[in-house]
Amino acid sequence: MNVPRLPRASVAVVLGTRPELVKLAPLIHELGPAARLLHTGQHWDEAMSGRFLRDLDLPHPELLTGIGGRPRAGQIAHSLDQLDAAFTRRRPAAVVVQGDTNATLAGALAANALDIPLVHVEAGLRSFDRAMPEEHNRVMVDHVADLLCAATPANAANLRAESVDERRIAVTGNTVVEVVRGRIPDRPARTALLATYGLRPDTYVLATVHRPENTDTAEALRAVLAELDEIARAGTPVLFPMHPRTRAAVERFDLTALLRRITTVGPTGYGEFLALARHAALLVSDSGGIQEECTVLGRPLLVVRRSTERPEAVDTGFAALVRPGPELGETARSWLADTPRRLARLAATPSPYGDGLASTRIAHLTTQLAQPAPIAA
Repeated sequence: MNVPRLPRASVAVVLGTRPELVKLAPLIHELGPAARLLHTGQHWDEAMSGRFLRDLDLPHPELLTGIGGRPRAGQIAHSLDQLDAAFTRRRPAAVVVQGDTNATLAGALAANALDIPLVHVEAGLRSFDRAMPEEHNRVMVDHVADLLCAATPANAANLRAESVDERRIAVTGNTVVEVVRGRIPDRPARTALLATYGLRPDTYVLATVHRPENTDTAEALRAVLAELDEIARAGTPVLFPMHPRTRAAVERFDLTALLRRITTVGPTGYGEFLALARHAALLVSDSGGIQEECTVLGRPLLVVRRSTERPEAVDTGFAALVRPGPELGETARSWLADTPRRLARLAATPSPYGDGLASTRIAHLTTQLAQPAPIAA
């Protein structure tokens, strides 16, 4: 599918977090010079975000100021104010947002206020958990977007159930498939990486935890770390790349003793994380993106959350939803005991997120939306 070219910097791509950089990278590449990146700074520091930009071959974005570190309402309000000014100064032909972050909502509201066509990538996700701020964001964005790019038929069905006009919905697949396939290092590089950590394929646990429900209280974080510690004590290596938020919480709650048997490292680059995940016997995470990536990598995942907006990984056998504490530990031990059969089964199970052509489809639809309709004679 050939994507027609739009004028330079005519499609504003609004993002604010590292997962958005990852998910939108192939679409930005498809749009080429037409893409204009605006980063709200919700997750920005040069060490982490800069590394992701380099890993993903993305240009440096226009950075909004004074957003990071504010409470949710402040982030949205300040982002909206600056995006409104940026779009007024140089009006885009279309605005693209992805997912359910505060940046997503701010970009959607700014586009809607100025009557600029809006594309929502990864539309139709629903956890049906009103306690999740992300659920508020994604529902509101879906109801103001002009083009809703649903990753799966189930996501599209969620939109129809909310009376969204069928003409606004397109099932495109998820860009995560092409991101993972395109960014995972080759086998020799993966083998060398595992050697630097002293790890062997299919014998270790890779864990990440960063969501507020697992890091905002000592009880929740202790419940996760204690089970990871037990896994390590029983002889299975646990590698734990720590988000700055999580590291700060561990220190604040005086939980460092629970990390003695766990190998902790700083945030990894995206390719490095994919390589480590590709050979893990088990993934443990509260990340939304990893719920999708595990289906492309063929690895089992325990999702440490009370709800998920991505049931596809659970429904196809890649993942299970568990609560912090004994349920996490018991399920992890059960799955680890069944590693060879589980990995063989998952290797034969296709990802529910599509064929790896999502970004091409989305770019084509975005281009159609951004091009003005011809004036009738």
